[in-house]
Amino acid sequence: MVAVFLLSSLLIGGCALPGLGASGQTVKIGAQSYTESEIMANIVSQLLERNTNLETTIVKNLGSNFVQQKAMESGEVNIAATRYTGTDLTSVLGQDAEKDPAKALKIVQREFKKQYGYTFYDSYGFDNTYAFTVTKAFAKEHHYQTISDLKKDAERLRLGVDSTWMKRKGDGYAGFKKAYGFAFGHTFPMQIGLVYDAVKNEKMDIVLAYSTDGRIKAYDLQLLKDDKRFFPPYDCSPVATGEILKKYPQIDRQLKKLVGTITTEKMQELNYEVDGNLKEPSTVAAEFLKAHHYFE
Repeated sequence: MVAVFLLSSLLIGGCALPGLGASGQTVKIGAQSYTESEIMANIVSQLLERNTNLETTIVKNLGSNFVQQKAMESGEVNIAATRYTGTDLTSVLGQDAEKDPAKALKIVQREFKKQYGYTFYDSYGFDNTYAFTVTKAFAKEHHYQTISDLKKDAERLRLGVDSTWMKRKGDGYAGFKKAYGFAFGHTFPMQIGLVYDAVKNEKMDIVLAYSTDGRIKAYDLQLLKDDKRFFPPYDCSPVATGEILKKYPQIDRQLKKLVGTITTEKMQELNYEVDGNLKEPSTVAAEFLKAHHYFE
């Protein structure tokens, strides 16, 4: 109900979407309400404005994947800056999770084209998924590289996790215990934003984090390899409607320039520039593009 209300407010309320009624040259780029999505929306926007004759506007604060999808279907968004294979596979397409990244991408690309006429591009290069995380010092001391390495010590380890993960089906705690064959001795549910300080300050031995969060690099943390491929892939890509690509085919060439250009580690850095160093997403986007000469 919240998602529906948010979308209705965007479409008919006092907060009308920017760019509507403007020149036919205006391309509307959707950004969800978190740092990573705003950075990528600005990267797409600035790249298009620099390398084409198009104007763009960013539709901000699309509160969920559902809202973003509906905004694309209604024509209020032409390009979604951040779509994730694992999310779209299960929530939009209603299919079972696919653990192989290449297969998951192939499925969403085929089905988005077939069902909606959208182009789901190859990944920017980063995967924003759940990741068990420790300090590098703790990993070195105990020789931890993979999640399976934790098994011998699991009963004494303190695990800090996002509260919602404890009850998630499929890739939640119950599924984890079945896949890896062990449980942690002490588990502490908390808000996801608190886990990074908790492990940094040794209040927790290990936490479940998001793999592209900027604090991973800033706090000198280490992601443990998901050696049993328990968590679905959440590779990030832009998605464009068939209508906008037909109208402005030059967009396709520009979006393809971004494929494979941002690693998970680089996305961590970009996110921290906003969340840690308090830069505007548009500034971080501009700095990234200038460093790569706008991929000309």
